Amino acid sequence: MVNQKKQYLLTVDQSTSGTKALIIDKTGKIIEKKLIEHQQYYPKSGWVEHDPVEIYQNTIKVIKELINNSKIESNQIRSLSITNQRETVVVWDKNSGKPVYNAVVWQCKRGEKICNELKEKGYQELFREKTGLLIDPYFSATGIKWILDNVEGVREKAEKGEVLFGTIDSWLIYNLSNKKVHATDYSNASRTMLYNIKDLWWDYEIMDILDIPKSMAPGVKYSDEIFAYTNLDNLLEDPIPIVGVLGDSHAALFGQKCFEKGMAKVTYGTGSSIAMNIGDDYKISDKGIVTSIGWGLNNKIEYIYEGNIHSTGATIKWIVQNLKLISNEKDSEKIAVKLKNNGGVYFIPAFVGLGAPYWKNNINASIVGITFDTQKEHIIRAALESIAYQIKDVVDLMAKEAKVEIKKIKVDGGPTQNKFLMQFQSDMLGVPVYKSEIEELSAIGVAYLGGLTTGFWQSQDDLKLLNENSIVYKDKIEKSTRKRYYQGWKDAVNIFVK
Repeated sequence: MVNQKKQYLLTVDQSTSGTKALIIDKTGKIIEKKLIEHQQYYPKSGWVEHDPVEIYQNTIKVIKELINNSKIESNQIRSLSITNQRETVVVWDKNSGKPVYNAVVWQCKRGEKICNELKEKGYQELFREKTGLLIDPYFSATGIKWILDNVEGVREKAEKGEVLFGTIDSWLIYNLSNKKVHATDYSNASRTMLYNIKDLWWDYEIMDILDIPKSMAPGVKYSDEIFAYTNLDNLLEDPIPIVGVLGDSHAALFGQKCFEKGMAKVTYGTGSSIAMNIGDDYKISDKGIVTSIGWGLNNKIEYIYEGNIHSTGATIKWIVQNLKLISNEKDSEKIAVKLKNNGGVYFIPAFVGLGAPYWKNNINASIVGITFDTQKEHIIRAALESIAYQIKDVVDLMAKEAKVEIKKIKVDGGPTQNKFLMQFQSDMLGVPVYKSEIEELSAIGVAYLGGLTTGFWQSQDDLKLLNENSIVYKDKIEKSTRKRYYQGWKDAVNIFVK
């Protein structure tokens, strides 16, 4: 008998800090959500780990609590979609299904020595050409190698084909499928530093260089394929498909409906992530931005440019907590709008070096252009402006490298609540800035993808009609003023990055 009750989509958003489950209806609205945080482990300075077993147990727990708290019956859930923290990697025993070590988190720096050795041997260009990425411990490969080299008995098992690796999506799919399916999607595979994103296979040459057995790697599927079926640890009578799998930044880009080449989004947070759809042509840049697979949809691969900035929201937090120039981050907006200009003051927020497109890790934060006329208000405004300048650095570079004209930018994240910042961002970019009113864009994006496959929605045109409420900021300054402000920023940065 066909179920005539209203249908919903279930989404798991497994992030660095916790696991969230959400129920989404056909209008694209989140009708219920629940979060459980997990423990962070710091065994040594610069090392970050998670317990994979805790993450899976929390996933089941949060789904059960979500369904129990809602008025929705389990047979009203059509499918499960998964979006996840990227690059974090798990290695587990194929026979027991148990992790051989904690998950090595994307923030972990234990792979720096391995990366330095690779660079010294001249492998940077090879890795960039094949994976689209820079050699960096940020990506999964060095975490896998570290576990193989340092956890007793693991390499021997791996050589016998008895050990598997996977990003968090892969670990969840494996357990949700009762250990039957070892798979990931193209977006997550592209962030491991092991996957050839041009030829679409695990790159044997790179895996040989890192001494990682090929038998450890998961199968790679299109993001909109059915990965497996799950009864959610016996919560459901009838299994539902796991369909719609994307890394979180890719899912946010899809949630922003950046379906066409040249469409871009900025996610503002502690740092910021800028991503641009560059279509189905494989392009790489040697200018400080990386190339990844955005998603695999309808048997087609689409690529993205991505740039990551280390300090944006964190800069304002530092102004509050360390300098104590303001009592809370919201006050920065009130102060900035009162000033006619920045007084020639520029804030270089290189607290942990500068990220894209500079990638200078050996410089410190600085404030440039201070005179006797400088007030604390100028420093606060300069801190806000630094966010917009850094975003412009990356967006302009992406447009140039992709040879596209950007007509608007979609934005999300906590700092977008700052109206001065959003207006100044539009002024600097010279295009409208569309601020989404949706907080859970990664979860929404992957639900869109899963919903397309299951027939919840029929086409991307249907998706374009959903969640269209945006606040739009349009640039208001003269081109000459924009040029003068931005040149001041470039001059200030060039003092340190030349």
